[in-house]
Amino acid sequence: MLKRRYDEARLERYGQGVKLYWLVDERDGAENFSMRLFEVEPQSSTPFHTHPWEHEVFIIEGEGTVRLEDGEVPFSSGDAIFIKPNEKHQFTNKGDKVLKMICVIPLKGKR
Repeated sequence: MLKRRYDEARLERYGQGVKLYWLVDERDGAENFSMRLFEVEPQSSTPFHTHPWEHEVFIIEGEGTVRLEDGEVPFSSGDAIFIKPNEKHQFTNKGDKVLKMICVIPLKGKR
């Protein structure tokens, strides 16, 4: 069993105004998934990108939009979002407070 506070997890910068905390991954003994926490500053965004794996996102706090190739979809705290493999996407914080979201990805898609 592992218990860790998010602010003790490995931190990466993921674009301007975006922090990515690796909460659980293979270094902790996970065999199938990585769990990450993103903190996105107001009016900041993740890169507009794609990859060959799915991921699941849960919005803890904040509000914003997910940009897709065919438009934007608004979200707010309590929403769950599924991004399909190869679906180009970008998360943008449209609020005035830090956006916090959990993102789960398969270990095969980690890098």
